[in-house]
Amino acid sequence: MRPETSISRRKDKVPVRRPPKVYPDSAPKSPRLSGVPVKPPVSPRRRRFRPGTQALMEIRRYQKSTDLLLRKAPFSRLVREVCQSLSGESLRWQVYALLALQEAAEAFLVLLFSDANLCAIHAKRVTIFPRDIQLARRIRGVETM
Repeated sequence: MRPETSISRRKDKVPVRRPPKVYPDSAPKSPRLSGVPVKPPVSPRRRRFRPGTQALMEIRRYQKSTDLLLRKAPFSRLVREVCQSLSGESLRWQVYALLALQEAAEAFLVLLFSDANLCAIHAKRVTIFPRDIQLARRIRGVETM
């Protein structure tokens, strides 16, 4: 048997219930409809990096990864479009052929950009301009591409 305490409720007492609130317009208005300004939820502030830090982080992330940088579907559509414009008929491509072509294209672009970066550094700049890419292609001997 439990001893009677002041906290425990007695069996003969019934709890008193409050009457429901009555609103003047029969339905409670939302804060937006009543004209009361609503404060937007406070989100934590985004971290601000110093200039160049974010770029270096992206460079490290992409150098660590081995996945392709270009999306597969748009590259596939581009290859099919170029192939159709050259041959006139629609040719079929194997998936592995498209992946091999994409690997080669990305390797070519990475080397081209690294050469263009060297051209920009030679000109005492850090930004790659289109003329740097043109000079890198000309030195390499890549024509009409």
